[in-house]
Amino acid sequence: MARQQPPPWVHAAVLLCLLCLSGAIEIPMDPSIQNELSQPPTITKQSVKDHIVDPRDNILIECEAKGNPAPSFHWTRNSRYFNIAKDPRVSMRRRSGTLVIDFRSGGRPEEYEGEYQCFARNKYGTALSNRIRLQVSKSPLWPKENLDPVVVQEGAPLTLQCNPPPGLPSPVIFWMSSSMEPITQDKRVSQGHNGDLYFSNVMLQDMQTDYSCNARFHFTHTIQQKNAFTLKVLTNNPYNDSSLRNHPDMYSARGVAERTPSFMYPQGTASSQMVLRGMDLLLECIASGVPTPDIAWYKKGGDLPSDKAKFENFNKALRITNVSEEDSGEYFCLASNKMGSTRHTISVRVKAAPYWLDEPKNLILAPGEDGRLVCRANGNPKPTVQWMINGEPLQSAPPNPNREVAGDTIIFRDTQISSRAVYQCNTSNEHGYLLANAFVSVLDVPPRMLSPRNQLIRVILYNRTRLDCPFFGSPIPTLRWFKNGQGSNLDGGNYHVYENGSLEIKMIRKEDQGIYTCVATNILGKAENQVRLEVKDPTRIFRMPEDQVAKRGTTVQLECRVKHDPSLKLTVSWLKDDEPLYIGNRMKKEDDSLTIYGVAERDQGSYTCVASTELDQDLAKAYLTVLGRPDRPRDLELTDLAERSVRLTWIPGDDNNSPITDFVVQFEEDQFQPGVWHDHSKFPGSVNSAVLQLSPYVNYQFRVIAINEVGSSHPSLPSERYRTSGAPPESNPADVKGEGTRKNNMEITWTPMNATSAFGPNLRYIVKWRRRETRESWNNVTVWGSRYVVGQTPVYVPYEIRVQAENDFGKGPEPDTVIGYSGEDYPRAAPTDVKIRVLNSTAISLQWNRVYPDTVQGQLREYRAYYWRESSLLKNLWVSQKRQQASFPGDRPRGVVSRLFPYSNYKLEMVVVNGRGDGPRSETKEFTTPEGVPSAPRRFRVRQPNLETINLEWDHPEHPNGILIGYTLKYLAFNGTKLGKQIVENFSPNQTKFTMQRADPVSRYRFTLSARTQVGSGEAVTEESPAPPNEATPTAAYTNNQADIATQGWFIGLMCAIALLVLILLIVCFIKRSRGGKYPVREKKDVPLGPEDPKEEDGSFDYSDEDNKPLQGSQTSLDGTIKQQESDDSLVDYGEGGEGQFNEDGSFIGQYTVKKDKEETEGNESSEATSPVNAIYSLA
Repeated sequence: MARQQPPPWVHAAVLLCLLCLSGAIEIPMDPSIQNELSQPPTITKQSVKDHIVDPRDNILIECEAKGNPAPSFHWTRNSRYFNIAKDPRVSMRRRSGTLVIDFRSGGRPEEYEGEYQCFARNKYGTALSNRIRLQVSKSPLWPKENLDPVVVQEGAPLTLQCNPPPGLPSPVIFWMSSSMEPITQDKRVSQGHNGDLYFSNVMLQDMQTDYSCNARFHFTHTIQQKNAFTLKVLTNNPYNDSSLRNHPDMYSARGVAERTPSFMYPQGTASSQMVLRGMDLLLECIASGVPTPDIAWYKKGGDLPSDKAKFENFNKALRITNVSEEDSGEYFCLASNKMGSTRHTISVRVKAAPYWLDEPKNLILAPGEDGRLVCRANGNPKPTVQWMINGEPLQSAPPNPNREVAGDTIIFRDTQISSRAVYQCNTSNEHGYLLANAFVSVLDVPPRMLSPRNQLIRVILYNRTRLDCPFFGSPIPTLRWFKNGQGSNLDGGNYHVYENGSLEIKMIRKEDQGIYTCVATNILGKAENQVRLEVKDPTRIFRMPEDQVAKRGTTVQLECRVKHDPSLKLTVSWLKDDEPLYIGNRMKKEDDSLTIYGVAERDQGSYTCVASTELDQDLAKAYLTVLGRPDRPRDLELTDLAERSVRLTWIPGDDNNSPITDFVVQFEEDQFQPGVWHDHSKFPGSVNSAVLQLSPYVNYQFRVIAINEVGSSHPSLPSERYRTSGAPPESNPADVKGEGTRKNNMEITWTPMNATSAFGPNLRYIVKWRRRETRESWNNVTVWGSRYVVGQTPVYVPYEIRVQAENDFGKGPEPDTVIGYSGEDYPRAAPTDVKIRVLNSTAISLQWNRVYPDTVQGQLREYRAYYWRESSLLKNLWVSQKRQQASFPGDRPRGVVSRLFPYSNYKLEMVVVNGRGDGPRSETKEFTTPEGVPSAPRRFRVRQPNLETINLEWDHPEHPNGILIGYTLKYLAFNGTKLGKQIVENFSPNQTKFTMQRADPVSRYRFTLSARTQVGSGEAVTEESPAPPNEATPTAAYTNNQADIATQGWFIGLMCAIALLVLILLIVCFIKRSRGGKYPVREKKDVPLGPEDPKEEDGSFDYSDEDNKPLQGSQTSLDGTIKQQESDDSLVDYGEGGEGQFNEDGSFIGQYTVKKDKEETEGNESSEATSPVNAIYSLA
């Protein structure tokens, strides 16, 4: 149930009320109540019963108590009053009964040993501490003794006794050599619980060191060392061969007689042991024998308690922790070796010091009430119970008719104020005692509230909640609840009032919000308190994260959208595997999601979204499964070794949530390509063992790669190597070829055989060849590589070729015959009778006579036509004379050449081509292409200077392809999807401008322009007019304002300011010139706009015309000139450009110009507007 965490005092007060109703309570810790109410003494702190102290420190015996009024303290020592005032070393702490015995000024701590008991007393009774037995820690010295060497026969048992001096508490025993090296212990040599060192059998190596028993005392932190034992081992084999220590029959190898086990501790076949309840039971069995016996433990009639039993000291000791009566019985240890076994039975009896079944508790009653004190304990033997009152036996106290003693219970009836006292219960047996104090207090207190007033409790809708109203009073008050001041008591239905007064609302609803009042009443009065309850909406995750499966390296987003009460602060956090999630660089947490970038294997797990407020929380969990590449296979093993096969077995690695689909087996050999791995075979993912077919004479090594949908694993570690036996080759090399690299040779090549096809050492190749036509005898040579060159061959002659593999075990099969050719020479003849027929303005048809085969001198690849554009039929039009070619593969007599320029003069030559190159060229043929249609006009521009007219401009086509006879312009108006009637205009070849009057200011126009020759119209270019302005009214308003601008005061002021600025600039300029100042000038003059520029004709500028924009890096001056800002170089200076000219038909006349003299431009360099004054001049 989600609810606000109550303060700590509420828990205490609730417990108080519960105890009130049961008749045994504590006085509340509220200071105001503590100070007002009387209370008998209660012991709150005391020293342990067996109090051992360090003799080097002062002695401290603790005793603290509480009560009202505060108690006083006194002590007894050995059951007699201990007068503290008479001993200057003894003092008592202020407001405490703790004794301090100071030895700084001398004295012996042993003088203060004894049994102490503390008494805390006020006017309502006396409380007693336990009887504290004070003992001083002792660490006596080891008696001096001379130890003779211990002589023992090899294989015999041995016990080295420690016998440490008695200390308080008992010291910790351990064995070392005299050089402070620890004695290595094992199942043969070990230390017993009594501190002795036991040898199950002595070996010769035990003589290599000495043995010293050491005792470490706890309080003094000192270690005392006993004189060391020296061993002398008598043996039949004096050589201490270390290799025999791991011999499977070490004792026989050393000549030691084997014998059955016998017990060194405890001796005999049976013993008994007593242990107290709650303590640890330690059973020990140490046996001798050759070989060293093993120890096993059993319990007669049952199993060892697995949850409490553990084995120690190489199974020689059995420890059972926290012993109970069920652990009593017979246990036996079994010592066995290969010679036999023996057993020892230990009878275990469990006794018990007294332990509480029902410890007496303080009793607070109202006058006239009844109550009881119960003191019930158990033990073995059964403990006796003795009652005392204020530290005195109850039998000697004055009789009280309101009190009755019934064994372990005291019953009080109709108690009165005079019944106040502290009662002691002492229960004891021979193994110990228990002492408990319980006071009886009679109080007469009106009700009072213990919690702060007017608390605010906020709860979540539909939850169960409880309103606490802690109170105190004697007699115990009754408590009632009311809501919003209503008169009816709240109990029943949705409400339930507990005995301690808490009000539970089983299911909170909105209407339960309000003010609740609790009223506590007894015969002495009443008290009340109020609690304000606010109901809040629950926190709910309405879009939960979902389980996802993601591949490694991808991005995952987990959603978590929350609805909560707006008056509460919401915190959204994430857990991974129920631990707080660390948000690293790869994660991004937002209010409603968690994003993980580059998912890795470590990101797999459960993710919990925790949406919490200060009142409640909601959880939603999703599991992220990360699909990763599989882990590498491992433990490769080769079995079933045969001449041509082997079985490979492996253990698959973890598939990382994506099933393994395939295993790829790779091999590596160390002869031809050492260190290079090759794929051998592929197997399904369900297979982990396969028979691999092998080739002869290969030293194999294998590895396995696992594959799943995510990718491939790292290769496994390589297997051991396995070499197969050799054999003659079973195949010959592939891809045998014979080709000439020169006109008088033939190079024979083949693909060399790899390691798996060599089949033996010293792989070589027998190469044979002969001319095909002559059927002459075979030429042969043995080659170790993969090529052989035959020299002094005729030009392009066919040869028969054979290549056969051979190794030290024999030759391969008879090889196939391959036809090869010797080298080619250049063709000797050219195509003849070349005829040209013009197909159209861009294509011609060729026809020729083929050359004779014997003149080719090789394999005929193609006939090839070389052609170039000699000139254009248009005057002064420069053309590129770059040679081009057209290929006609194979032995053919005709072909077509396309992609020619119309209206041009061409020349053409033909050659025949073989593998060596081109033959001689045929005679040059000339032809002329007819006129064609022109290309599209260049730089077609549409300008709209105003709403009445549209200006069109264009340049001549780049390729006229004939004599231009004019231009055709087609245009139509459109408005959205509505189209107007198309209008056609024809222009002369020299006209490159057209102005059109608009029919209306709203429609746009689409223009299509093409050039014409006698053949027809060429490619067209299309542009549209700019979109008209959406509002005509602002334009008219601007015109009206412009008409009146000269009469505006601000305009007159602006003109005056400009005039004053011009005057100041003129004065500054004249002053600088009179001082001889110089101004920076530009090295190149700017080119003004020509008088034919259309901008000057109609006074408009088209800002969308990119062809007339200044280049980036230049600026336009006020007089319209374009100025260079950075570069001082000009292509004109280097003859790389210049002014070209067009003739009447629009063809380009000039291609190159000579370099201009710099002197032509230097005279104008200083006239540029490079200063503010010059800018003003240009403006004027």
